[in-house]
Amino acid sequence: MAILVVAAHDGKTVRANVSSAVAAATQMGSDVHVLVAGSNAGEAAKSAAAIAGVAKVLQAEDAAYANWLAEDIAPLVVKLAPGYSHIVMAADSVGKNIAPRVAALLDVAQISEAIQVVSPDTFVRPIYAGNAMATVQSGDKIKVVTIRPTNFKAGAGGGSAPIEQTAGGAASGLSSFVGAELSKSERPELTSAKIVVSGGRGLASGENFKMLEALADKLGAGLGASRAAVDAGYVPNDYQVGQTGKVVAPDLYIAIGISGAIQHLAGMKDSKTIVAINKDEEAPIFQVADYGIVGDLFQIVPELTAAVEKK
Repeated sequence: MAILVVAAHDGKTVRANVSSAVAAATQMGSDVHVLVAGSNAGEAAKSAAAIAGVAKVLQAEDAAYANWLAEDIAPLVVKLAPGYSHIVMAADSVGKNIAPRVAALLDVAQISEAIQVVSPDTFVRPIYAGNAMATVQSGDKIKVVTIRPTNFKAGAGGGSAPIEQTAGGAASGLSSFVGAELSKSERPELTSAKIVVSGGRGLASGENFKMLEALADKLGAGLGASRAAVDAGYVPNDYQVGQTGKVVAPDLYIAIGISGAIQHLAGMKDSKTIVAINKDEEAPIFQVADYGIVGDLFQIVPELTAAVEKK
């Protein structure tokens, strides 16, 4: 049977992690379909059709899907589910909202944040904040799986899958969209950035994060933070990297003033190269770092920024 990937989008293009979900789905089977639900989502459907490995795109048009309310999207997915062996979503805010509802309505066990597809019914997922890996085998007829995008290489473009219209459904009335307050930044989005600069409690204040902003801007990097820095009010919640924040795996991760609690390591230890700057030489972050600098970040970061600027 075919695999259905549920694609989140902004109305114009599907999210970058949809390509990763498709890459994971192709390891479960060869016939991969992508569901694009929305209102005036034609351009988003075209962007999904261009992903290599996609055999068909299902476009569901209805005003009820305009703001991706899980209470309206989940019944649509369940309606389509009998024709599929797997329902796959990226483990982002949308996937974590919709997938559990789909699994509950189908009365199956969800497999969360898979990082490896062993076979169509067997998956590897992290447990205990990534300190152990569980191999999970599912006997459910329909498998609901969310995948961790950073562990699956996004598929290439160049595809030309056909787009097929599918019937939507009326709004459930269980929830309504009131509004959204979105942070705007010219920096790369954390989960897709090639370089991430993160700060922790060692920055001592939100004002001191301006040092990191200067470094991030010179490097063209995304800006992150530990939970301690977020809880202290130094930066907004959407900066948080960790088990309860965003999971990142950039080419370069620079951890500044971060001790390296397990919760934070779970969100960044898959980074290709990790650089740590901390005055405490016993800080756990140095156990996972490829390069470490023991010293005063208030002296080191400006020097590093100046050196990058010279380059």
